[in-house]
Amino acid sequence: MKTDMAHLDVTLGDVIEAADTLQNDKQQVTIEAVRGLIGAGSTKTIHQHLATWRASHAKPVEAPKAEMPPELLAELGRWARQYAQDAGAGMRDALARAESDMDALLAAGNELEAERDGLNAELGDARIAREQAQLIADERNEEIERLTAELRNARQIAADALVGKAKDQLAIDGKDAQLADLRQQLERNVAATAAESDARLRAQMELVGVTTERDNLAAEIKELRTTLDNSRSERSNLRAELETLRARK
Repeated sequence: MKTDMAHLDVTLGDVIEAADTLQNDKQQVTIEAVRGLIGAGSTKTIHQHLATWRASHAKPVEAPKAEMPPELLAELGRWARQYAQDAGAGMRDALARAESDMDALLAAGNELEAERDGLNAELGDARIAREQAQLIADERNEEIERLTAELRNARQIAADALVGKAKDQLAIDGKDAQLADLRQQLERNVAATAAESDARLRAQMELVGVTTERDNLAAEIKELRTTLDNSRSERSNLRAELETLRARK
């Protein structure tokens, strides 16, 4: 809303000084004339101060003495009409001033109503803008909550995947340890079997003959190799199973 100097309040002294100036200049003392002379002041304030000034300057209207002119009785009618006109002049002036003040007040009221309508329109626009901003804020809050939930789920999935990978790694490490133990056991069995076979071979060579013992030893070595091949095949199967688990991750 624009700030108009005409709406600034003035003091009673300002109004009295302006009214006296207008009266001394033989000009009509009205709200608009006073405000034009002062250059500021609201219509309502000037009206109130001007009413005080008029009340202080009001003079009782003294009616002329109703004396019959001794010279001409015929002038009685004319004199009576002139008397009535002179007596009503003050009331007509007061009525004219009151009408002028009323028009000024009505104009000021219309101006205030227009300003009020403008403020109501601005208030409505501000309310609509606030509602739109609230809707946008609600949508952003929902989006933030959704993204937070998705992030929480993604973290949970990543944590589960890490735990599963750790378990698989432990299982793989356990199988590798089992293969190492089995390899060592096979090596020990082969060494023991070889030692036993050597001892048996020597005994059989002494009893049965070198050829028969050699054949038995070859059969035993073949059986040990078969066992070793089976162990290697099982190790390959374990490694293939490990690769399958890794591919699933």
